[in-house]
Amino acid sequence: MIKNKKIKLFLDGPSIDQIRDLQNVDGYTFNPSLFKKLGAKDYIKFSETILKETKNLPVSIEVFADDEESCFKQAKIIHNLGTNIYVKIPITFTNGKSTAQLIKNLVNEKIKLNITAIFTFEQIKEIFDIVKDTNTILSIFSGRIYDIGKDARKIFKEISQYVRANSNCETLWASCRMPYDIIDATDCNAHIITMGPDMVKKLTKFNKSPQEYSLETVKGFYNDAKSSGFKI
Repeated sequence: MIKNKKIKLFLDGPSIDQIRDLQNVDGYTFNPSLFKKLGAKDYIKFSETILKETKNLPVSIEVFADDEESCFKQAKIIHNLGTNIYVKIPITFTNGKSTAQLIKNLVNEKIKLNITAIFTFEQIKEIFDIVKDTNTILSIFSGRIYDIGKDARKIFKEISQYVRANSNCETLWASCRMPYDIIDATDCNAHIITMGPDMVKKLTKFNKSPQEYSLETVKGFYNDAKSSGFKI
């Protein structure tokens, strides 16, 4: 794990066994796609099972309705699962319409929020006056921003600087693509990073020297060739 870590590390989409195995984390994040991958059949019952294992650390669980009224109802139900719950709200509905009014209604209900699938500073500005005095998490999908050929570091830094200077909100570096993302996220002054269990395990490699890891790599190739019985 990273020594002298200056960022909160949330575990993204862990199974129950992974929650039990990876203890040195600060919270958890989930979405409907991750629930599907984990084999969830009943959304609420599965959420309740997760909450029994998370030791009252922050847990973000997402709504999946696609209209304001239905999302509001789902958010209330998810919120009532526990005091450590952050309800994840996408930045838009599937038709591209902003969820700003939904967010405002939920803020008025004093529901803790994690606004997800954010890609641009403009999206932040559209909801900023609504959330600036709350502890809302703003999840910027840095990995997916890189996927479309944009500079996620530049975009995240600009957002983070503005959020830290003008609000009580927290920025979250989401959609990681490699362990080094934790370095980028820290350099960009993110409050939180969320990483999948396999990626979190790889953080232990940060203690290796390049020479040591190079030798491990060479030995791995050699052992695979030997065990396969290859001949030239």
